[in-house]
Amino acid sequence: MLTLRKSDERGYANHGWLESRFSFSFAEYQDPNHVHFGPLRVINDDYIEAGKGFGTHGHRDMEIVTYVLEGAVAHKDSLGNAGEIVPGEVQRMSAGRGIMHSEFNPRANERTHLLQIWIIPDRTGGSASYEQKAYSAEEKRGKLRLVASPDGALDSVTIQQNARMYAGLFDGDESAVHPLEKGRLAYVHVARGEVSVNGITLATGDAAKIENESEVRIDSGDQSEVLLFDLAPLNS
Repeated sequence: MLTLRKSDERGYANHGWLESRFSFSFAEYQDPNHVHFGPLRVINDDYIEAGKGFGTHGHRDMEIVTYVLEGAVAHKDSLGNAGEIVPGEVQRMSAGRGIMHSEFNPRANERTHLLQIWIIPDRTGGSASYEQKAYSAEEKRGKLRLVASPDGALDSVTIQQNARMYAGLFDGDESAVHPLEKGRLAYVHVARGEVSVNGITLATGDAAKIENESEVRIDSGDQSEVLLFDLAPLNS
């Protein structure tokens, strides 16, 4: 079963310096029908104006993944990590029992576009940690490249949950098939472009919730960038 989540059905906020679309309940946007999907808790589609950002703030008991589409994010945290995240890189921050950090757009004349993703961890407490890795366009061209997993497989960043995140670039006849084990969920988010998912066309910002299927097929891409989440049901 595939349930389509259209881009314009998402929550929306515009704070001047920050424009956001929310796939799941977040801040002032509360939707009891879209709180989480398995352990996938947040996909915020954020545009941050030049020189602006989030001041120092705290998180706990959440796996936070940042995926930059355009521009850059400057990160600084209470563990001593500091640097920039640019397109092609994936940042993972395990909040554990608590971490403080800040994020802002360091560019003077360029807006930053990013996806911030939260995944509910399979355990609470513990030590906070940080990881950042780069993946070339060639690794994602016409395929689904594993970028986050519970065991760090294939040089992916490591998250504390039975979930895997893949990134892919598709255009023209490029396609990929991802098998799903029985009982697992899949969530496909189109970061940009247009693509067919199991025969259904999705455009920029659209998503598909997939349950009780044996595979996810992605094809007929039109300069598209896609994230796929392979998820165990929550608490399994």
